[in-house]
Amino acid sequence: MSSNQKPNEHTARAEDFERKAEKKLAGWGLFSSKYEDAAELFDKAANSYKLGKEWDKAGAAFVKLANCHLKTESKHEAATSYVDAAHCYKKIPLSVNEAISCLQQGINLLCDIGRLNMAARYYKEIAELYESEQNIEKAIDFYEKAADFFQNEEVTTSANTCKLKVAQFAAQIEQYPKSIQIFEEIARHSLNNNLLKYGVKGHLLNAGICQLCKGDPVAISNALEKYEELDPTFSGTREYRFLKDIAASLDEEDVGKFTDVVKEFDSMTALDSWKTTLLLRVKEKLKAKELEDEDLT
Repeated sequence: MSSNQKPNEHTARAEDFERKAEKKLAGWGLFSSKYEDAAELFDKAANSYKLGKEWDKAGAAFVKLANCHLKTESKHEAATSYVDAAHCYKKIPLSVNEAISCLQQGINLLCDIGRLNMAARYYKEIAELYESEQNIEKAIDFYEKAADFFQNEEVTTSANTCKLKVAQFAAQIEQYPKSIQIFEEIARHSLNNNLLKYGVKGHLLNAGICQLCKGDPVAISNALEKYEELDPTFSGTREYRFLKDIAASLDEEDVGKFTDVVKEFDSMTALDSWKTTLLLRVKEKLKAKELEDEDLT
């Protein structure tokens, strides 16, 4: 097939392959060879649709291919076909649900045959799709599933990546205790790993910011003591000083001091949008408390 063929020529070829595949399924023949022959034709149809950028038809052809593989008990091939279908549906706006459904069917088959590492990767992919749709609760759910599977397979780095996503999203929807628990746990486990220990102060900073969002200066003071015990080097970091100074501004109910502390830290280490959002919540609470105190006087 020449590379300068027009997309409609690819589609015409795909439709021809698909017709032949359907004819095979409808005809007589030995059970296994009938489905194997049809599978070969559906595979060609799906890939020709892809070349023609007919993503919905390519996805549907891959699903038919998966069904043929299931008839011959070829679960790994069926799972691969469902994933291929999902990747076609991902290219179509408003077809996220179809993509997720195909990935989930692929995952179920991979779990049946013990391919848990691959299942974990596709759970993460579903989480990313929900994240792109701003469906935070569902994203959390599937990042947690992916983390569990990666953890079971001892793929620690991937498990941590997913757990950190859960922690960030949990804080976004104000589930601060859940976030704190994850950040602290990852910090603890990273201390004894030469590749991961450089990230400990960042995890403790994130946990500390979540503590600040709870609006309890005593809780943040207790947390800082705990973090010093966990990592004796932490008390010498800018992150520790930042949390300590913020806690002091909350204790003193001083919005101006709070703003100065944040500005100073940001000038040295740029705060990302997640930290900025949470710190703004802390500031709003502090301002409300200041106004409340003014009204009382």
